[in-house]
Amino acid sequence: MMRSLYSGVAGLQNHQVRMDVLGNNIANVNTTGFKKGRVNFQDLLYQQLSGAARPTEEVGGVNPKEVGLGMLIASIDTIHTQGSLQTTGVQTDLAIQGQGFFILKNGEKSFYTRAGAFSLDRDGRLVNPANGLRVQGWMARDVEGTQRIDVSRDIEDLIIPVGSKDPAKATTSVNFACNLDKRTPEIPENAGPAAILEGTWGTEFKIYDNFGQEHILRVDFTRVPGQNNSWQATVVIDPESPTPTRTAVAIGTGPTTPGAANTFTVNFSNLGTLAGAVDANGNASAAEGDVNVRVAFDVLGSTPGPDGQPLRQEFNINLGRIGSVVNTVTQFAEKSSTKAFMQDGYPMGYLENFKIDQSGVITGVYSNGTNRLIGQVAMASFTNPMGLEKTGENTYVVSNNSGLPNISPSGIAGKGKIIAGALEMSNVDLAEQFTDMIVTQRGFQANSKTIQTSDQMLQELLTLKR
Repeated sequence: MMRSLYSGVAGLQNHQVRMDVLGNNIANVNTTGFKKGRVNFQDLLYQQLSGAARPTEEVGGVNPKEVGLGMLIASIDTIHTQGSLQTTGVQTDLAIQGQGFFILKNGEKSFYTRAGAFSLDRDGRLVNPANGLRVQGWMARDVEGTQRIDVSRDIEDLIIPVGSKDPAKATTSVNFACNLDKRTPEIPENAGPAAILEGTWGTEFKIYDNFGQEHILRVDFTRVPGQNNSWQATVVIDPESPTPTRTAVAIGTGPTTPGAANTFTVNFSNLGTLAGAVDANGNASAAEGDVNVRVAFDVLGSTPGPDGQPLRQEFNINLGRIGSVVNTVTQFAEKSSTKAFMQDGYPMGYLENFKIDQSGVITGVYSNGTNRLIGQVAMASFTNPMGLEKTGENTYVVSNNSGLPNISPSGIAGKGKIIAGALEMSNVDLAEQFTDMIVTQRGFQANSKTIQTSDQMLQELLTLKR
């Protein structure tokens, strides 16, 4: 009789715990990155009234007689299924599509979360604004003038230096391509302006010096008289400037000192493809490969050197690859279209914006039109994510049964991809929770009836002597 009372009490207590978990799930139905809990029950100890007996020659076997002593909670699991993604449009909001956790730190203590509602603090650190925990990743490092991210290093705070400067870079290479019209007439001696204009193909392009000052590179191409497949190119820097800029052109190891010639000759094969170039001193390009012409000019406004001359800056004009027709200057019987299509210099700029891609790479966008790697968001995965301990504020910490974190970029070792401008919603299904609530309520009621009935039976027992 007493066994049923205690079984009913165990049922009441554990169904109440299940109701507590359901209530917590429903309370967090709109909590970013929340993962619902699930309660599993199991039966408790059994009191054996009689044991089992094996069959004999006369009779068969007898099963054991056991009376259960109630039930208890087997586990309270955290269900790490994917939650729906909600677009927010906030560039620092991050969601994980797939497995994995963001890594946050408070000093040296690490926390893990699926809630990516991040923002920047006053120092530019990417943080969780609710508690100040710092988002971890890898900052880009300058390696021989190129920004690189080394994900083999230890993780660190991510800092986005909004408003920082990107120093100016001088032009070192200008690429030319397209066609020079083979039908262009030669310019006769003593030709007038109209004839010179008709026989010349001119191009202009912006380049930059060490200070980020803009200059105009002008290159005029004219047919070499008496040579069907040769063009003379004249290079001028800032042609409209009232003060002429001294410009010199050379190929290979030819001199580009002040006073050197500013012309070179471009040669084509009978098939119309680039065959090479020769400077005014007879220095020729290699017989194969890319054709590069060195150009030097005075940087106005620079401090004169020991020789009293202003700083001179050099860059290459790349005419393309010999024998090729792709991104190369050619000579076919079509309208001239040769022009510079790319140069690698730029003025100084400020970091105006940044973007985060699916691999968590943070790229800065500067006012001078350049993009720079800033860093990459790190992710962690666990052998048993259900073994993580909840610490509140949408965070988890490592436990004895979760395994150690596997830290790497997204997309590696089973990690999902990062979606910027979105947040992961709770994975709580209200229909499921309400159904479980009904079942839990009925279980609680049934166990209370067990206690009531057992009490009535005890009352009947007490009245037997009357």
